[in-house]
Amino acid sequence: MLDSSNLPRWLESLLQEKFFNACIIHEDAKKNEKNIFCLDCCDSICPHCLSPHRSHRLLQIRRYVYHDVIRLGDAEKLMDCAFVQSYTTNSAKVVFLNQRPQSRPFRGNGNICITCDRGLQDPYLFCSLSCKLQHIISSRVGLSKYIYDCQYLTLPEPGLEDGQMTPDSVLEPPGSLRTSSGSSSGAAGVVDCRNLACTATTEIVRKKRSSVSAYRVACRPSYSPVSDTALMNRRKGTPHRSPLY
Repeated sequence: MLDSSNLPRWLESLLQEKFFNACIIHEDAKKNEKNIFCLDCCDSICPHCLSPHRSHRLLQIRRYVYHDVIRLGDAEKLMDCAFVQSYTTNSAKVVFLNQRPQSRPFRGNGNICITCDRGLQDPYLFCSLSCKLQHIISSRVGLSKYIYDCQYLTLPEPGLEDGQMTPDSVLEPPGSLRTSSGSSSGAAGVVDCRNLACTATTEIVRKKRSSVSAYRVACRPSYSPVSDTALMNRRKGTPHRSPLY
């Protein structure tokens, strides 16, 4: 469990807050889920509560597989995110805020989270931001150089995203490990490779379907009206009653 006593107040509130609950103030309004975090007020708000917070630092919270995530670009403005496992979903790179419960411990020779032993893709060392913070605190190296003083943080343009995630997500490839500087390598290559792979798969499926269709046509028996008429005119045999016992 993360010891949040040494964290800044906004970060402690961010990791402990329960998001996507209905806003009590706007409980009758549509889209009233509390999916925005105000760093200045250290509180979660819904889109209808934005007016008094326009000049504050605002962080969009998203949800993936029933757990809270934030964009990697936003997270890098707040803290050092090096070696934290990232995911790509809805064309956005995201990281988990807190560690997720596991039904069974990881068994294998792959890479695991230093804090909670969750299986990871190499070369990542942490499955979430809280796992990295917990490791830093337990190592007693000081948080000051890992937490950034972000003076400006705004929400994405309206209509681009609604804070919800779809199941279409993939792990970030090992070659695109990002550091606190926000640099990334191989991103364009990954997109091209994925597009080429999708195109190749589509062509293979089309060829397989064409082959199967041709095979079905070749193996389909020829239609014979004479044989059908003969079958229709064939008289039934004499019925036999079951023996009585």
